[in-house]
Amino acid sequence: MNLEKNLLARSENKCELCTAETGVKIFEVLPQDRSTEDNNIMICDTCRAQIEKKAELNSAHWNCLTTSMWSEVPGVQVVAWRMLQRLKNESWAADNLDMLYLDDERLAWAKALGDQDSDGTVDLHKDCNGQVLQTGDTVVLTKSLDVKGSTLNAKMGTVVKNIRVVPENTEQVEGKIEGQVIVILTKYVRKQSS
Repeated sequence: MNLEKNLLARSENKCELCTAETGVKIFEVLPQDRSTEDNNIMICDTCRAQIEKKAELNSAHWNCLTTSMWSEVPGVQVVAWRMLQRLKNESWAADNLDMLYLDDERLAWAKALGDQDSDGTVDLHKDCNGQVLQTGDTVVLTKSLDVKGSTLNAKMGTVVKNIRVVPENTEQVEGKIEGQVIVILTKYVRKQSS
């Protein structure tokens, strides 16, 4: 049997964190030397987006950890510890964190990514109205912009399709205007509804 079949059997085709039954896929609990059933878990899209900081942290969703933190699967224990650390300002999460025991090896694994000092906030690209922007979205300029090093003037109301978020800067996106790729500040764009 392959890894995915074993994990699906173990998880009963459910997210091993919140027990959701849709969008369940393998998640590698990093860092790891090789993939095993202990360091891979099945999680849903909602859990994955929040773990990977691609969505706002919803503390109500993570109440599921009150149950899943007791799993015997090392990967589930490590992810539960990491998420409880990010939510430690919530009283229920702090209480669960106090109860959760990880041996020295698993605790070192849990701390290996250095995320334990995070305050749970997620840096997302947001437009002028606070809407989350993602690669592939279409935006509208809310201000006319002069493009540095070019004679191009991007007029207010210009539609920019298929933007790309700049990974290392949440205040910038890239888009093509008149055939030229430019960097645009997120505070000057409004996400166009589908």
